[in-house]
Amino acid sequence: MSSPAASAGDEQRRVDRRLFTIRSIATLGGLLFGYDTGVISGALPFLKEPREAGGFGLSAFDESLVTTGLTVGAAFGALIGGRLSDRFGRRRSIMTVAVIFLIGALGCALAPDREVLIVFRFVLGLAVGGASATVPVYLSEMSPVKIRGTMVSRNELMIVTGQLLAYTCNAIIATVWPQARMWRWMLAVATLPAIGLWIGIHLLPESPRWLANRNRGQEMWAVLNEVRMADEVEDEGQDIIRRVEEERAVGRGGWADLRIRWIRRITLIGIGLAFFSQLTGVNGIMYYAPTILISTGLGTRASLVATIANGVVSVVSVYIGITFFLNRLPRRRMILTGQSGCVGSLIVLGLVFLLPESTARSYLVLLFMLSFLFFMQCFIGVTFWLMLSEIFPMRVRGLANGIAVFCNWVGNIIVSFTFPNLIEAVQGNVFFIFAVVNLGTLAFYARFLPETKGHSLESLERHFEERYS
Repeated sequence: MSSPAASAGDEQRRVDRRLFTIRSIATLGGLLFGYDTGVISGALPFLKEPREAGGFGLSAFDESLVTTGLTVGAAFGALIGGRLSDRFGRRRSIMTVAVIFLIGALGCALAPDREVLIVFRFVLGLAVGGASATVPVYLSEMSPVKIRGTMVSRNELMIVTGQLLAYTCNAIIATVWPQARMWRWMLAVATLPAIGLWIGIHLLPESPRWLANRNRGQEMWAVLNEVRMADEVEDEGQDIIRRVEEERAVGRGGWADLRIRWIRRITLIGIGLAFFSQLTGVNGIMYYAPTILISTGLGTRASLVATIANGVVSVVSVYIGITFFLNRLPRRRMILTGQSGCVGSLIVLGLVFLLPESTARSYLVLLFMLSFLFFMQCFIGVTFWLMLSEIFPMRVRGLANGIAVFCNWVGNIIVSFTFPNLIEAVQGNVFFIFAVVNLGTLAFYARFLPETKGHSLESLERHFEERYS
């Protein structure tokens, strides 16, 4: 006969395995997010080649359109996806996103001209936006309080892993098959994790909080028994039910709820967090790293290989952030630390561009790009998506998160569209511009950003209602 301690240990291992499976499959959406946003950086130099060489002869403006096609789609995908996840469930929304990822990746890889490529980049963006709005919320609602931070932040780790995978595939393909038309294989690789996500999501349960909100109490209890220790199920289940009943008393959540003072205020804070995180300029560096390095005099293939360092540093930084800082530091302090580091790195980047052109300058630019990415990914990247999944009330969580992520992608659109044109027009001075913007962002975070660490989603909701009413 086994002891109570041994039984508890077996039960904990069972729960940990189930949560690991949920996290591993759901975050394939983050991997696709990262791959599809990162892969274009390596494809663009080949797409600029003339048609007879296998490219589309893209100008700097065309580059902006191809890159921005995805971000525009992502903005609308986030807005629509958040609302649909409230209506049809987190699981079904992720399932739909997987199908759109597959269609978008195939369409991009087979595109006969730039116009079709832009259309399917938009389609791909719908999936990226849907994943960015839904996957963190799903992970947050499935997670126990004590590991919610690390569980949700694993999605960010998968995003940067996807970007690293994109950079690595780009460099390998460009080296082994240097023909311009090989950009099609770069874009086609994304079909594989899309198929994996679609198959895997069928094995996962629906969010217990969404089930409770839809009067499917029996299913909610079944899921909680699947992903929680036996002594945690009753308290968490009853807390979820109480909060659902409180919300039901004032009606089902929707756009009208944004007129409620405390919901409106926390939504605006979430929008600010989402929008300004893009104005760091991080995706200008992630999308156009080869273009930046080429502008310093480095060769095309050397730039593609050097860009792998961006992906490696991003992955290592997120891992460090999750492992060493997330459970030790308040969320707010992490954001402020990262933002301060980004400002400093951007100023130094601008100063390096003032040096005479040389190979040494090229690698100094790379070095301080990596410094910027360390602060961005280790502190802001780890925390940003987590906080968005935490701060919104259940009744409008999908809607409010969708609006915030929509604004995040609007910021992304601004950066991705203007960055190559600014590089062409003002060279390294673009980093001084972003440094000034980031100083303003730092002031906003210091003034308005709340703390969310160590609280259940239901207790946070009650706290914000009291604080902002």
